[in-house]
Amino acid sequence: MVISYGPIVNYFKGQNNLVMKILIIGGVAAGAKTAAKVKRMLPDSEVHIYTKDDFVSYSSCGMPYYIAGDFKDWQNLIVRTKEEFEKSGIHIHTHMLVTKILSADKKIMIKNTDTEDWQFQEYDKLVIATGAVPVMPDFANIESEKIYTLRTLSDGIELKKGMESSNHITIIGGGYIAIELVEAFVKNKKKVTLIERSPFVLSMLDEDISSLVQDYILENSDGLVKIINEDTVSEIISNDKILDIITTKGYGYETDMVVVASGVKPVTDIASDAGIELGVTGAIKVNSRMQTNLSDIYACGDCTEKVNMVSEKPVWVPLGSTANKEGRVAAINIAGGAEDFEGILGSSVLRYRDLNISRTGLTEKEAIKSGYDAVSVTITKRDKAGYMPEVKNITLKLVADRRSHKLLGAQAIGCGDGDKRVNTVSVGLLQGITVEELIDADLTYSPPFSTSIDILISTAQILKSKLN
Repeated sequence: MVISYGPIVNYFKGQNNLVMKILIIGGVAAGAKTAAKVKRMLPDSEVHIYTKDDFVSYSSCGMPYYIAGDFKDWQNLIVRTKEEFEKSGIHIHTHMLVTKILSADKKIMIKNTDTEDWQFQEYDKLVIATGAVPVMPDFANIESEKIYTLRTLSDGIELKKGMESSNHITIIGGGYIAIELVEAFVKNKKKVTLIERSPFVLSMLDEDISSLVQDYILENSDGLVKIINEDTVSEIISNDKILDIITTKGYGYETDMVVVASGVKPVTDIASDAGIELGVTGAIKVNSRMQTNLSDIYACGDCTEKVNMVSEKPVWVPLGSTANKEGRVAAINIAGGAEDFEGILGSSVLRYRDLNISRTGLTEKEAIKSGYDAVSVTITKRDKAGYMPEVKNITLKLVADRRSHKLLGAQAIGCGDGDKRVNTVSVGLLQGITVEELIDADLTYSPPFSTSIDILISTAQILKSKLN
């Protein structure tokens, strides 16, 4: 075993220049963004990224589309290569597992997973961007080589290989990644069984919306998809080249491979071991400047807790867009700036074939749980003038508070442009917009783009009547 100690660069402030040694744990979205931004702001500082992964700075969100075959080369997913980072003066250390933070000494302890050697590195500023890992169900044979997850780029490369040699694939879970993988597998003519513990897929939506999504998937899967609801996998038996699946309710069948997509959890072990405070969601608690409770230690990305800007309550919503924003804010504050990250709305979008699915703010069930007297309206309407050849339907749901008439959230599904209506609502939510104020919104109109009274305005008008 070899133990080495890296040199530390003490920081000083000269003429508009700050020199520090900045260590970043994790190098995908938040970590890579922090490194790039802080190096631009403090070009003379020493910046290092440590990751146990094979790669840094890649698009996790693009992996289902690589698996689907929308593009052939997985290297298209790499945003910035290790060599490009090194050229800009950012040092990348892959296959390096940070095992301990010694905050009193301002050091981290690192294990080289290839050589088993250990080393300590000192820091002036430390950034934790450890992300999240898949939640693995508790059943036998979880280590089978035919059981996959999809979190890292290496996972995506291996999963695609497994898909290509399989005829029937089982997906455990019914969230965003699961639905994107269903699309990928159907596109490749694979039979799919999806097992979801909730009554419908996409349980982060209200059931009236998620039930419509599930119906669409079953009706537009070329007979290749079966969905088992309100059940879980209790056992997987490896039988030569086939896996036998047994569910809690006693349903059994054979499958060629399994993808576990039953959610993720924040990676917080080294943070909590170091005395860094976790929030009520179990993720790392940070202030609006991405600072933890320990001096000179920041955290950002999927390992951190957020604030929902509608309910003003702590939430944990891991999204790549949020991770990039937080990485930028962390870098600015490390460099001596004063930037705040106020929170999120949980805005998201995905697709299944021609169906677009999006949401922002609070769903009706989330609003009720947060203490609001929630009122909602759901309508279906065309997204463009009816005589236009490309016209499609949108189903839009708006949620508001009965007492204040404040808009709380929106969900949209359909083959039309539902996501642009949801994006409009997201901007309004930042300003605390009421239903009446939304009705007054001066939206653009032309037959190829909307109806003369847009579905967003129509839904708001009906919601106003219901509130009154």
